[in-house]
Amino acid sequence: MSILANKPKLSRVYVPTTALAKSVEFTDGVMHVFLTDGRTLGVPLLWIPSLSSATPEQRANIEIGGGGISLHWPEIDEDLSVANLMAGGDWRSA
Repeated sequence: MSILANKPKLSRVYVPTTALAKSVEFTDGVMHVFLTDGRTLGVPLLWIPSLSSATPEQRANIEIGGGGISLHWPEIDEDLSVANLMAGGDWRSA
């Protein structure tokens, strides 16, 4: 008899199914994306050169689109997908 067969299944109280942005803030070298389900994603600005070199005012001028699936900065023409940020998408491969 297998010991694994008797092992109880673990379950989570809440299982996230989507990652939707509700707000974005910037601190020293990090973009913090606050998600609607309570999670926070921290992304180093070095991963996104256009945001790294942008002024604080340009970074603050953000549009959250598609109900939270995308981030857009019109002044610097930068578009990011929340799903790509969650996956650790490589900006150089885009």
